[in-house]
Amino acid sequence: MKVAVFGSTGFVGKYILKSLKNHNHDIYALVRNGSESKISDIDNINIINGEVDNNTSLDQTMMNCSTVIYNIGIIRQFKSKGITYEKLHFEFAKKVIDRAAHYNIKHFILMSANGVKEHGTGYQSTKYRAEQYLKDSGLNYTIFRPSLVFGRPKNDQEFCTQLRDTMLKLPIPAPIFFPGINITKAGNFSMSPIHVENVADFFVKSIQNEKHYMKTYSLGGMHSFNWKQIIKTISKALKKNKFTIPAPVLPIKLVASIFDRFKFFPITRDQLTMLLEGNTCDSKDLFSDFDITPVEFNTKNLSYLRQK
Repeated sequence: MKVAVFGSTGFVGKYILKSLKNHNHDIYALVRNGSESKISDIDNINIINGEVDNNTSLDQTMMNCSTVIYNIGIIRQFKSKGITYEKLHFEFAKKVIDRAAHYNIKHFILMSANGVKEHGTGYQSTKYRAEQYLKDSGLNYTIFRPSLVFGRPKNDQEFCTQLRDTMLKLPIPAPIFFPGINITKAGNFSMSPIHVENVADFFVKSIQNEKHYMKTYSLGGMHSFNWKQIIKTISKALKKNKFTIPAPVLPIKLVASIFDRFKFFPITRDQLTMLLEGNTCDSKDLFSDFDITPVEFNTKNLSYLRQK
C-alpha cells in the first residue's frame, strides 16, 4: 500500500516508518527542510520536503496514497515560538484531513491520546477536537489513543528517559505527587505503559483492514502501574536504590505557572494535571486481535535507560 505519513521524524514516527518498511508498504513522508537527518534509515522512503500548512506539500505527499497516518504532536507547548497544541494537534490535523477528503483517501489513521476530553487540558482538548473533526469528515478512520509510551528513543523525548534525567539522576529523593493535603494519596495514580514498537505495529496492522474502520482504540500494555511502581521499576533498571518523598502538587504548579514556558523547567501545569488524573486502559484483547506480541514494561525492556 502507498501510505502518507505526517509526523515521521519524532519518537513514535520513526518506529511507524520502521514498521511500515517491515510490512513492505510504500512510504511517502512529509519532512521539514533540514529534518531529513532525523530519519536514520531513509532508503526506500519517498521524502517530500515541505510544510504541513502548505497545500502543495500536502498534495505531493498524499495524492497517490490510499492511507494517511497523522502523527504530528507535542507533549508541551512553547507559545512564544509558535509551538502550540492548537496549531499542531488541531489546525494542522484539520488541514490534512480536508486534503485527504479532497483526494478521497480510503483510510485515515490518527494518533490521539488516552484520556482526551472536550474540557480538559490544552493537550487533551485539542486532540479531542481533532478526533471529532475526523469523525465528521466522512473518511474511513481509525483512531489510536496510547497511554504512556516507552522505548528506546532516537534523539527524541521519551517519558522514561526524561524522568531519568530530570528526577532520578538528581541526588535528591524522587517526588511522589499528591493533590490537596491528603498524603495517603501520594503516588496512587496509575498508567498502562505500552512499548513504542507495539504502538507502531498497531498503526500499521490497521492499514486497509476494514474491520478497523470507524473505530477508536485505547492502547496500553498488559499491566497498569501506579507512580510509585513506575519510579521503582525505572530505578531498578538504572540499578539505583532511589528514595522517594511525598510532594504536594499545588506549590509545584505555582512554580510551574512562572517557569513552564521555559524548556529548562522539567514539567508543566498541564502535565501535572494529567499525571494526577492517571492514564490506564485495558488493551489485552487488542494484542490478540491485531496479532501483536506485547513488550512488557520491566527492567529488561528498560535497559536502554543505562545508555546515554
